[in-house]
Amino acid sequence: MRGSWAIQLALLVFSASPARAFADCKLAKMAELPVTMSNLKPVITAQINGEEARFVADSGAFYSLITQAGAAQYKLKVRAAPFDLSFSGIGNIEPSVATVKVFTIAGVPLRNIEFLVGGSTVGGSESVGVLGQNFFRIGDVEYDLARGAIRLMRAKDCRRTVLAYWVKPSEPYSVMGIEPAALQSPHTSGTAFINGARIRVIFDTGAGRSILSSRAAERAGVTPDTPGVTGAGYVLGLGRGSIKTYRGPFSSFKIGDEEIRNTQLRFGDIGVEDADMLIGADFFLSHRIYVASSQRKLFFTYNGGPVFNLTAAADAPAADAPSMESGSSDELADAAAYSRRGMAFAARRDYPHALADLTRACELDPTVADYFYQRGAVYREDQQFDLAAADLDRALELKPDHLSALQTRALLRLRLKDIAGATADLASADRAAPKEADIRLFLARSYQSADLMAASIAQYDLWIAAHRADSRLPEALSNRCWMRALLGQDLDAALNDCNAALKLSGKSGAFTARILNSRGLVRLRRGEYDKSVADYDDSMKLNPKDAWVLYGRGIDKLRQGKSAEGEADMAAATALWPPIEDEFRSHGMAP
Repeated sequence: MRGSWAIQLALLVFSASPARAFADCKLAKMAELPVTMSNLKPVITAQINGEEARFVADSGAFYSLITQAGAAQYKLKVRAAPFDLSFSGIGNIEPSVATVKVFTIAGVPLRNIEFLVGGSTVGGSESVGVLGQNFFRIGDVEYDLARGAIRLMRAKDCRRTVLAYWVKPSEPYSVMGIEPAALQSPHTSGTAFINGARIRVIFDTGAGRSILSSRAAERAGVTPDTPGVTGAGYVLGLGRGSIKTYRGPFSSFKIGDEEIRNTQLRFGDIGVEDADMLIGADFFLSHRIYVASSQRKLFFTYNGGPVFNLTAAADAPAADAPSMESGSSDELADAAAYSRRGMAFAARRDYPHALADLTRACELDPTVADYFYQRGAVYREDQQFDLAAADLDRALELKPDHLSALQTRALLRLRLKDIAGATADLASADRAAPKEADIRLFLARSYQSADLMAASIAQYDLWIAAHRADSRLPEALSNRCWMRALLGQDLDAALNDCNAALKLSGKSGAFTARILNSRGLVRLRRGEYDKSVADYDDSMKLNPKDAWVLYGRGIDKLRQGKSAEGEADMAAATALWPPIEDEFRSHGMAP
């Protein structure tokens, strides 16, 4: 793979001023990248050939990547990747390659920059790809996500210098060795200890929450059957894969000079062969980190608050540490800086301080729609719906095609049962969004929630066509199958959707039960009663208390002449959910 990130960005050092002067050490800042947290994803705004594009800063990705939908949206020419090039993790990706003629970041235009192309959208509907280690490894890098910044640094003659340059002489810091980077292994990695057991960790800003591998958790004495362990849902990756995760208690996590006691950690089959743990954005938000590739060391300080469990006040380091507490009254440079710090607080679910910073941003520059959108989104998360609505209205007065504000206001209006207002916002977003944009999946789901099935199918059509390699494809196919089954239209296409979703999803679990329910309904509509009963039977093995399955199977059996069995199924369905008969009748399916 060709690339000129390093050569072009390295030229910036000649105009950079020292961040701090040491005896013989010269430490210069090549570039400061503003970072806005989108939940637990650090997002950087750049430009592709003059058009704004947002990327997740992903230190766990070995190479920068644009999704297939993103490449289509920005009209990039895609060509085959070098033979056998692929990368793994949660889902394997076999990428292609595109060259961006002018990629502008931190105000600097870089020419003929190569990206891999493939994988799922990350960081929500606003992101079109990730910036990986071919970008961040051009020198040292400082991650200051709590203050909304990543800094690319150049250290010269600093071999014996402590590069946590922000630390005052009386303040503690932690240091750990990191492994030398190589072309095939460019990640920032080192050694930590879990319950005293040695583990290899990779620092991965693209992982929202830190996650331990199942095998490492087992070495530390924790398995899914350990008392106190609970399910923690599924994690999606860049490829089509997803993994089931658990949350369990660990007595100690030690990294560098810092130890965290009695914490809860996620674990699962992370699919990374050479790592036992991904240190995610939750850790980065609670620490300021300097990756000194020049010294093969990593320096970090603790910001205060929880480290892994961002919803609790626990799981702080055992040792005392200086704290950039959530209520810091530091005066920042401008509205943009308050906005970024506010969104970092929001990612940690520290809503009072997030709202304080975002209010300051709105006061300093009341002409920027983003600031009102961000505060409105935080008000919504904090259940302050009237204030959320007012801010979202203001954001859309300033910028009527603000997609994120339209999306958030539609969600708020759906929650408040304002269907007319929600559908108006969805229609505005539909007009404003590129046809390949990831927001199409949100629009499809929202129209589905509003029971506007034809509109939902139209959005699923657009999203599926552009996102064939996405980890959410099985869900989209399953939902489109369900919508078509309810309408009783395009039943051949509906059957194909359900079959494809089943092929991608595996053979067990609640999601598979849902697909089988959808396919059972398709086959009921098609008059294939034996096949429909078989699908419903298989669905019930996975989820025995689904009123839709029981009622649909009851109709099948009535039409097969098995009156007693059919009536029994429908009675059981009605006992589970009394409106089920009305639901079937409303879609033209009477017993």
